[in-house]
Amino acid sequence: MNAVSTFEKYFLSARQNRWYWLFSIFCRTVLAFAFFAAGMVKIVGERFASGLSELHPMGAYLEALHHTGYYYTFIGIAQVAAAMLLLIPRTVALGALLYFPIIVNIWLLSYAVRFEDSYVTSPLMVLANLYLLVWNYDRLRYLLPLKEFSEMGILQKPAKL
Repeated sequence: MNAVSTFEKYFLSARQNRWYWLFSIFCRTVLAFAFFAAGMVKIVGERFASGLSELHPMGAYLEALHHTGYYYTFIGIAQVAAAMLLLIPRTVALGALLYFPIIVNIWLLSYAVRFEDSYVTSPLMVLANLYLLVWNYDRLRYLLPLKEFSEMGILQKPAKL
């Protein structure tokens, strides 16, 4: 039995667990709320984290990002789009894929500029997003460089959940 089939066996048993399912809904909701709030600030044109001093490296970065104009608005639109996709059950996998590079960038940036306020939250958001990507493995496995696929197909929600 190879690693992929072992993982798929565990995946199928995890998808039947009510608590894992509830945790996936919790992750979707929390991540969507966080990006929706942050994205709307950017779309409206206000400076994100305006209470942060410009003397702090993160404050200086956010101030410079605010002055980029359309790029700042584009980031906000991408965040709101990812949040909305996470809230719709049929598009969760696409939302998690869109969310992932944005949140990894935020995580690396917060460590690069020593932003202590985000040392806990941004890695937890990355882990929650990774959980959603794994939870939707049945939809995303065709994007992976695997030589052959099992006959698992796309799973339906169990009736008992």
